[in-house]
Amino acid sequence: MLWLVRYVSQLPRPPLDALVDDLYALTGTPPYARLLLPPMPSAVLIVNLGPPFVIRGRAYADGVVISTLTAALDFAYPPGTRSVGVHFKPFGLAPFVGLPAAELRDEPVALEDVWGRAATAALRERLAAAPDPLALLEDELRRRQRHADGLALVRHTSAALEASGGAAAIGALTAAAGVSSTYLTRRFRDLVGVTPKRLARTYRFADAVRAIDPAGPIDWLEIAARGGYYDQAHFGNDFRAFTGLSPTRYLAVRRRFLREHPGHALDVGPLPAE
Repeated sequence: MLWLVRYVSQLPRPPLDALVDDLYALTGTPPYARLLLPPMPSAVLIVNLGPPFVIRGRAYADGVVISTLTAALDFAYPPGTRSVGVHFKPFGLAPFVGLPAAELRDEPVALEDVWGRAATAALRERLAAAPDPLALLEDELRRRQRHADGLALVRHTSAALEASGGAAAIGALTAAAGVSSTYLTRRFRDLVGVTPKRLARTYRFADAVRAIDPAGPIDWLEIAARGGYYDQAHFGNDFRAFTGLSPTRYLAVRRRFLREHPGHALDVGPLPAE
């Protein structure tokens, strides 16, 4: 069977680029009925323009927001899916939702519950008819952006964690910021949904995943060391916690994706759900 998916991604203009990694549009039929989305240092907003998609058994017709995950998410795109969305930096969703990120952690929330049913329906209608839906979505974000207490602090600390691949010492970052660990943790829970320590762990996992080339030979010891894991057992435990799979099983699933759908637009993180 031929699976056709069109995935378009673009960067937002400043100052949104400080909060958003990219805006994207997805159309077509995904390669697998169900996909597993491992945690990454990001948050997501999806506006659905086609048939409902299903997350953990629940159908979402209008769209969804998801803060930084701590566990893999089972996601089923329908045939003929059509959606636009935003990949935020870990803290980037906060200025647009008005809810503590911790309340969204690992619990997808329908977009209409965040932005209101009438407003969401109107936005979906406009996006569906727009010649450039990503430009329209960017304008909507600019209109909705609000002040978020502690955002500069969390953004600066998150940037240090990202630059170090999650290896930066949280205590040193806290001291450098001139705040207490309790305050920093509270700001992270409100704006990211997880603690600084947990976000650092997510960055380490993400760096390890990006170092894996499913088309080539794998040196797990080297990947673990580059990711800042103190031994291979620690590395394996994190993989199981984030994906439900051992590193070798994860590699086998990635290779299955590559073998069955070489060059596919979605072969950048999601896995076939088993």
